[in-house]
Amino acid sequence: MTIALLLSELKRSLVESAGTIVFGMEDGTVSIFGLIFGVAATTTSSHAVLIAGAAGAAAAAVSMMAGAYLDAETSRDETKANRASLQADPVPTAASVDVLLSNRQAAADGLTPQLSAALAGAVRNDPDALKALVFALQAPSVVQQNPWEQALWMLVADFLSAAVPILPFVFFPIPQARLLSAVATTALLIALGVGRARIAKRGTISTVIETVSIGVAAALAGVAISVLIDRGFGG
Repeated sequence: MTIALLLSELKRSLVESAGTIVFGMEDGTVSIFGLIFGVAATTTSSHAVLIAGAAGAAAAAVSMMAGAYLDAETSRDETKANRASLQADPVPTAASVDVLLSNRQAAADGLTPQLSAALAGAVRNDPDALKALVFALQAPSVVQQNPWEQALWMLVADFLSAAVPILPFVFFPIPQARLLSAVATTALLIALGVGRARIAKRGTISTVIETVSIGVAAALAGVAISVLIDRGFGG
């Protein structure tokens, strides 16, 4: 495989996995941000913070990788099962075509009521055309994703983003590390908010505020539960 072909495949995989990557980065950032600040609120040991952060990041990344793989695999297997069932089935009824057309309209796939009526009328009395239309309607409206691709992108995105709130504690004492971690993580969450807005075609400002708010809520939750346990069971 040439370098150009390899880069082309990497770009294709990156584009098709954009949603998975953003989701993995948000999960890694938010969950470890909350964990790190919770631990840092009750200890002066950077060593303890690093152990907790690294262990949490590794466990979360592997867990999310498994989830991404199973989700993509289940979606792919469901599509295969639907196609196999359709091929083994007798000629579908006109009513089943109407239901599928209605579902596609509801999913905003570009079908208008007029076009749906025209399609249904054209195949109603032709068993082969009826079956072909049902097969086409049951095909996924999005590209089927490779489970391993999704899993690996999730692992990389989740783990690398989790490193952002952790790294300041490698180089600085706890007080300074807290501030730097908060600044770096907030900057990453803002970037993720912009990415989410572009992918989902949503308002940028509202999406950024939502994304940053989730991170702040995670940090506050981590601090609250850590302080509560430390005061309640710290002796």
